[in-house]
Amino acid sequence: MTAIDPVFVLPSLNEDLARVENRLRAEVRSDLDFLSTVARHLIDAGGKRIRPGLAIASAGIADPQGRSCADDIIGGAVAVELVHMGSLYHDDVIDGATTRRNVSSVNATWGNATAILAGDFLLARASQLAASLGTEVAELLAATIGKLCEGQIREYQDTYNCDRSVQNYELSVSGKTASLLAASCRVGAIVAGHPAPLAEALSEFGHSYGMAFQIVDDILDVISSDDELGKPAGHDLREGNYTLPVLLAVRSSDGVRLRSILGPGLSPEESDLARGIIRAGPGVREAFAAASVWADRAATSLTELPDTPAAAALRAAAEHLLGRVGS
Repeated sequence: MTAIDPVFVLPSLNEDLARVENRLRAEVRSDLDFLSTVARHLIDAGGKRIRPGLAIASAGIADPQGRSCADDIIGGAVAVELVHMGSLYHDDVIDGATTRRNVSSVNATWGNATAILAGDFLLARASQLAASLGTEVAELLAATIGKLCEGQIREYQDTYNCDRSVQNYELSVSGKTASLLAASCRVGAIVAGHPAPLAEALSEFGHSYGMAFQIVDDILDVISSDDELGKPAGHDLREGNYTLPVLLAVRSSDGVRLRSILGPGLSPEESDLARGIIRAGPGVREAFAAASVWADRAATSLTELPDTPAAAALRAAAEHLLGRVGS
């Protein structure tokens, strides 16, 4: 089942996201039954469908009634979700992940080669769908896929680097996470025919929301359990992806001790010890403050938008994001 954050709700959003689910399954069908099964694996596992939700809300931003959206907007919402899922298939291969959304990952179930090809298939389907929505949407999604790759490369260049700069971390997050959330908002605005200034404001919202979203996600990797995350906690630490709470902790009074633990071949016990040090220091608190700044920027970008159910839903989504961690 798809879990929808209760605050991110338009009067018609449940209905529209149900249409997204049906369209997702239709778009990943192949003449090869096995490929259809693999491509549908994460769809069946569910998810919050944040990116389709952003696209749908952005499309309806000027509607005072909050009515159900047109079919082409559903198509745009599905296209951005297919890009997201394709990138997850590839990420799990690179990271050697064994679970995703509380189910076995595609690579763990069918092998790396199948996961890579299925991820390519999902990206191809997204590109095909985007092309049907017009040149501007197709160009936007193509550019966004490029930004996803750039963000990931930036991250890999800093693997096991305790001296990774906060600026490089933010540039990586901007590419690998915020770019697709910004694109989700812009796709909804483009397909709905909104004027350029409105599309730009929504895109700015999506980018700032995405920055806050990833920082919160990185905090949760440090403070949450496996069950709460739906995947192994502390995975980034073991893979040498030192995120904002880690980088800030390394710069604290416990930094020397933390550096002595971090590195390749981190055992589960060492990972737990490192996470404990990070939780006890200022890193989580300071990272939360950074997420709050980005969430405020997201809310500010909506200041001039009309007072509609969709605008209220976007504002609530930004506020609710920080509640995943708590202050």
